[in-house]
Amino acid sequence: MIGLFSRPASARLRLVYLAVALLGFLAASSAPTPLYQLYQHAWQFSPATLTLVFAVYALSLLAALLTVGSLSDYLGRRPVIFVALLLESVAMLLFIQAESVPWLLAARLLQGFATGMATSVLGAALLDTDREQGPLVNSLAPLLGMACGALGTSVLVEFAPWPLRLVYGVLLALFVVLALLVWRLPESVSRQPGALRALRPSLLVPPQARGAVWRMLPVNIAVWALGGFFLSLGPSLVREVSGLGSSLVGGALVATLTLSGALAIYRLRLRPAQQVLALGTGLLAGGVGLILLALHNASLVLFFAATLVAGSGFGAGFLGALRSTLPLAETHERAGLMATFYVLSYLAFCVPALAAGLMVRQFGLVATSEVYALVLVGLCAVAGVLNLPAMRGARSI
Repeated sequence: MIGLFSRPASARLRLVYLAVALLGFLAASSAPTPLYQLYQHAWQFSPATLTLVFAVYALSLLAALLTVGSLSDYLGRRPVIFVALLLESVAMLLFIQAESVPWLLAARLLQGFATGMATSVLGAALLDTDREQGPLVNSLAPLLGMACGALGTSVLVEFAPWPLRLVYGVLLALFVVLALLVWRLPESVSRQPGALRALRPSLLVPPQARGAVWRMLPVNIAVWALGGFFLSLGPSLVREVSGLGSSLVGGALVATLTLSGALAIYRLRLRPAQQVLALGTGLLAGGVGLILLALHNASLVLFFAATLVAGSGFGAGFLGALRSTLPLAETHERAGLMATFYVLSYLAFCVPALAAGLMVRQFGLVATSEVYALVLVGLCAVAGVLNLPAMRGARSI
C-alpha cells in the first residue's frame, strides 16, 4: 500500500486515504458504545456516569475544535493529521489498559481531542481534494464509521476473545498505518503566519455563510441530539424495551440508525441542498414519532423500523446542513467553518444526552426518552418554519 503513495498521489487515492482516516476516527468514537453494558457490569456505575463518559469525549472534542480546529489552515493539513493520529493511538492504548472508570474517562478525554482535531482537518482536506465529492465523503464517512465501530465491536464481543480490548488493538493498528502513510500525501495548503493566534478559542463563520448556518441549525441540533442519545443511552433503552441482554442488539440499533442515514445521503446526494434539508426534517420528525409509538407498545420490531425512518432523516438532515453551508467558504476558511459546524453539532451531540442521563435517575429511562423525543419533534417543526422561505425560493428558480 505504501508503494501507491511513492509517486504523486492522484485525487482518487487522496480521497480514499482521507475517507478511511475519517471513517477510522468515527468508528473508534462509537466502538465503546456496545461495551458500556460490560463496563457497567464490571465497575458498577450508573446511567448518569455512563453519559458522563460519553459527554467527556464530546466536550474534549469541542475543546479541540475551538482551539486547533483551524490550525491546519496555517500549518498545513499533513502535520495536523499526523498529530491527531498519534493522540488517537495513545487513546487506544489507554482503552486497552483500562481497569476502572477513571481510565475510561482519560481515554475518552484524549480520544475526543484527537477526533476534534481530525474531523476539521480531514473535512477541509476532503474539500481541498474534490469540491464535488468532498461534501459527500464528509457526510458518509462519519455515519459509516459509527456503524462499523458499533456493529464491529458487537460482533467481536459476541464471538472473539478479549471483549474489552480486542477492538482497540485493531483500531490501534489502523491508526499506526495511517500515520506512516500521511507523509506520502501532497500538501494542499501553504503555510502562513497566524498559527498561534488561531489557537485562541473562536468560531469562524464567513459572512456569506451566516444565513445558511442559522437556517440549518435547528434540524442539525435535532440530528446530532438523536445520534448522541442513541450512542449513549440507546442500547440501554432497547434492552429495557426488549428484555434482551445481548451486545449485538445495541450495536445493531446504532448500525441501523447510521447505515440508513448513509444510504439516505447516497441516494439524495444529487438533490438540491434545501430540498434535502427539508426532507431530512420531515423524516426525522416522523421517525422520532414512531419511536414514541414503539416505546408505548414495547415493540422491538417497531423500534427498529422507527430507527430506519429516523436514520434516513438523520442522514438527509446531516447532508443538507453540510451542503448548504460548507461550499460557501473559501479555501482558507474551510477548516475554520468545518470546526464551527462540528462545534455546533457536538454540543447538540453531548449536552442533551448528558441532561437525559441526569434525568434517568429521577424519571426513569422510558419517561426520559419520551420527553427527549418530543423536544426533537419540536426542533424539527422550528426547522420547517425557518426553511420554508428558502424552499419557496428554490422552487421558483
